[in-house]
Amino acid sequence: MAANEGDEATVSLVDVLEEDEELENEASAVLAGSDSEKCSYPEGYVNRQALYACSTCTPKEGEPAGVCLACSYKCHEGHDLFELYTKRNFRCDCGNSKFGAKECKLYSDKDLLNTDNKYSHNFFGLYCTCNRPYPDPEDPVEDEMIQCIVCEDWLHGRHLGCPVPESVELQEMVCESCLNKAPFLRIYATHLAVPAVTKGSLCHAEGEVKKEGEVKKEGEVKKEGEVKKEGEVKKEGEVKKEGEVKKEGEVKKEGECDEGKNLTKDASTSLINQGEQKVNGVPSCKRRHQEMEGGLDCRLKELKATGTEAVESGAVFWPSAWRTKLCSCVSCRNSYSEAGVSFLLDESDTVLAYENKGKTTEQEQAGAAEGRDPLMSALNTLGRVQQLEIIHGYNDMKTELKDFLQRFAAEGKVVTPEDIRQFFEQQQNRKRRRANEGQYYCS
Repeated sequence: MAANEGDEATVSLVDVLEEDEELENEASAVLAGSDSEKCSYPEGYVNRQALYACSTCTPKEGEPAGVCLACSYKCHEGHDLFELYTKRNFRCDCGNSKFGAKECKLYSDKDLLNTDNKYSHNFFGLYCTCNRPYPDPEDPVEDEMIQCIVCEDWLHGRHLGCPVPESVELQEMVCESCLNKAPFLRIYATHLAVPAVTKGSLCHAEGEVKKEGEVKKEGEVKKEGEVKKEGEVKKEGEVKKEGEVKKEGEVKKEGECDEGKNLTKDASTSLINQGEQKVNGVPSCKRRHQEMEGGLDCRLKELKATGTEAVESGAVFWPSAWRTKLCSCVSCRNSYSEAGVSFLLDESDTVLAYENKGKTTEQEQAGAAEGRDPLMSALNTLGRVQQLEIIHGYNDMKTELKDFLQRFAAEGKVVTPEDIRQFFEQQQNRKRRRANEGQYYCS
C-alpha cells in the first residue's frame, strides 16, 4: 500500500524481509563453505575458501597476505579488511612472518611463509587491468565487476574487450590475459563460448519476424496463424519443425547443401553433446576415462581439424558445465599443467560447487536444529517463577503489538521504522514505571 502524500519515504515489512533474505543468501554463498570458528591453516592449501586481506597489519608498502574467515573475525576484528571473495589453493597467512610479532589467536604453530600461495594486487584492494579500488570514488561510471576463473582477479565489464552476456552470474569468464597464456582455450571458445547477446540486442529482436527477401520493419510482429515462408530466418524461441536439424548459431534453410560442412558440424555437435548422457554412443564419464588412458583421439585435435578460426582478442564467457567438454588426454593434461590451469578438470574447483557445499552445510545444520524452539530452550534454563514472568510479559507484548498494528491497518497507513521504535520505547517506559512502583511499594 502506498504511503499517504506528504509522509516520509517508507518500506513495507515484506520489502525489509526480502532484502534481508537476499543479503543472507549472498553472504551464505560466500561464507557458508568456510569455517567461522577455526583457522583453516591445519587443512593445508584449501581447495577454495573465503579470504580477506588486512591493510592494518599488512599495508600496501609491505608484503601481500591473506587470512581465513575465522581469523578475520578473531584476529583482525576492527581492522581495515579487503574482502577477496574466494580463492583457490590458499593457506591462511595469519600470524606468519608477514605479520611481524602479531601471532594468530586461533592457531599459532605456523610456518614462516606459505610458499605455494599466489598473490595479486587484490590483496592491496586493487582490481582489474585499470588497477583501481572497488568501489572507486573517482570513477563516475557504474559498472559491474566480474571475476576471471583463472587468475581470479576482478575486472570491470567495460575492460573485458567483449560484450557482457545476459545472466552473467551463471557463467564463468576467462580474461584475455589468461587466454593468451592458455591459447588452446581459444579453440574451445570458438565452439563453446556464450554468444555475445546483450540486453540491447535482445530488446531489438523482440517482436519482429524477417521474411524472405523482405526488409525488416521496426516493431513488425508475426501474425497469428501465419505460415513461415521458404528460407525465412527462424526467430529465437520459435518451435523447430519436425525433422528439422538446426546447427549451432545457424538456421538451416530448406534445400541447403551440407557438403563441405559435415566436419565442422560433426566436431561441434560431438563436443557440445559431451555434457549429455552419451557422446557418440559412449557415456561421457567413460569417454573421459578412455581419453586419460589413451583409448580415444584428442578432442582438441578434432576441433583444430575443423579449420574454424578462433577469436584472438577479448575475454570469453563460458556456458554451464563447459569444463566437462575439455579433452583429458595425456597431451592435453600436460598442456593444462604447463599453463597452470590443471584445476579446470577438477569439478570441485568451481565457485558454484563451493556455494553448493555451503548451502548443504547450512541445510544440515538447520535440519539438526529443527524442532528446537530457541525461546523454549532458554526458558528451560530458568526457574518456574522466572518462566511465568517471561511468558506473561511475552503474551502482553504480543497483544499490545497486535492492537498497535491494527490501528494502522484500519486507517490504511503504512507502518514506518519510527512507528516501531516509538512502540518499543513506550514498552520500555511502562516497564520502568512498573519497576519503580514495585520498589516504592516494597519500601
